[in-house]
Amino acid sequence: MDYICHYDSPLGGITMCSDGQALTGLLFDDEKYFDETIGAQRGSGTNCGDSGIPAFAETVRWMDVYFSGKDPGFLPPIALRTTPFRREVCEIMLTIPYGETISYGDIAKAIAKRRGIERMSAQAVGGAVGHNPISLIIPCHRVVGTNGSLTGYAGGIDKKIKLLKLEGVDLTDLFVPASGTAL
Repeated sequence: MDYICHYDSPLGGITMCSDGQALTGLLFDDEKYFDETIGAQRGSGTNCGDSGIPAFAETVRWMDVYFSGKDPGFLPPIALRTTPFRREVCEIMLTIPYGETISYGDIAKAIAKRRGIERMSAQAVGGAVGHNPISLIIPCHRVVGTNGSLTGYAGGIDKKIKLLKLEGVDLTDLFVPASGTAL
């Protein structure tokens, strides 16, 4: 059985999903792939503090620390319900340090190295990053284009910029791409 709850962040509502043991989804309520990840459960659920689910309590604690502008320094329990390729991308995103960014190309190179192949498509990585089921905690907002473009955040570029600023990322060499440009 899955449970959901709602968290009010400074950047808008967030819905969390748990199997009772671990966090299985965390998305801004207006995120691009919300229905795909959280689905029909959108209207159900409680306030996270009232849920009685330990994974929600840990996630709320994580987000309270994060939105205060600090590195939480821990991960709540998570369980990824996704494809093997997207899981691999998520595992790499989990290694991105607080306050730092890496490129889609960097992730593609890391996957190619892990798999012992010559190259991996940065566009395929971009698709996997965009379908991250546990936003913020799996820090897809820290992934940028190789040229410094702030593209590819399913929660919206405005939120991506605010999250990076919250973490103290130097945005000097980063930019919002013109509409319709790729990674």
